[in-house]
Amino acid sequence: MKALKGHLLKLILMKTSIITFIILACSVSTFAQLTLDTIYANDQKNVALFFSNPIRQGITGADHFIFTYNREKEQYFGLLQAKSGSESNLLTVTSDGKVYSYILRYANKLEKLNYFISDLESIGNEKTGSSHIDQLKMGATTFDSATKNTGASDYPKLCAQLLRNTGTFDQIKYNNGVSVRMTKSIYHANEVYVVFEISNDSQIDFDINTLNLYKVNGIKKRKASYQELTLSPIFRFNMPKIVRKGAIAQFVYVYSKFTLGNHEKLLVKLDELNGNRNVVFRSKK
Repeated sequence: MKALKGHLLKLILMKTSIITFIILACSVSTFAQLTLDTIYANDQKNVALFFSNPIRQGITGADHFIFTYNREKEQYFGLLQAKSGSESNLLTVTSDGKVYSYILRYANKLEKLNYFISDLESIGNEKTGSSHIDQLKMGATTFDSATKNTGASDYPKLCAQLLRNTGTFDQIKYNNGVSVRMTKSIYHANEVYVVFEISNDSQIDFDINTLNLYKVNGIKKRKASYQELTLSPIFRFNMPKIVRKGAIAQFVYVYSKFTLGNHEKLLVKLDELNGNRNVVFRSKK
């Protein structure tokens, strides 16, 4: 009888230990998911986040935090910048479906510029499925009101509507009869839309080699302090190869959202193919 009681007591103690272990494991797991690491950023430097798999999607919770990554060709890293403001968060999904979440905070001084993120930091795995994209009715609505009604960016339609409702061109530069103009940046979701216009008032067709937008800091004469960062478009709309003599061409570049620091400006470079009628100018900001 005593042996039977002893055996029952051991079973009860073992069962209690197993239940306690499960509760502790669940508590640790929940705590790990609720306690998110913090990443600090500012508008003076780029903070790089390197993931184990290519980035498929990255979203910040507030507009004063900007996370940029290559949307045309999957890459393993993204760049983070921030303007002064309240804390926010970053949600990132990699190509293998892993989800990562971090708290974002602004800091004047950054002690860390590169974050190498392992699979162990994932908070879970995305359940993939078909996404629903609302159809955008172009009509006579404005660009701003139309973008509010779409569930995801539909670049061709949005760009076409933007060209029909082009704002004021406030930046302009000439060279040998060829001029380039650009509008102020239009922000929507995590993208920046810029309308460019090339006018060819010369008697010779203008063959376009490249048109690039850069973010610059400093004065080029002072090489030590001059920095020039290429802003790569994620989508081009109506970009021509040739602007015929006497013709005007308007087109749209879409970029991942970016911010400009106190001493930064935008630089536009238009290069002619097999010619020297190149146009370069800085924006007035």
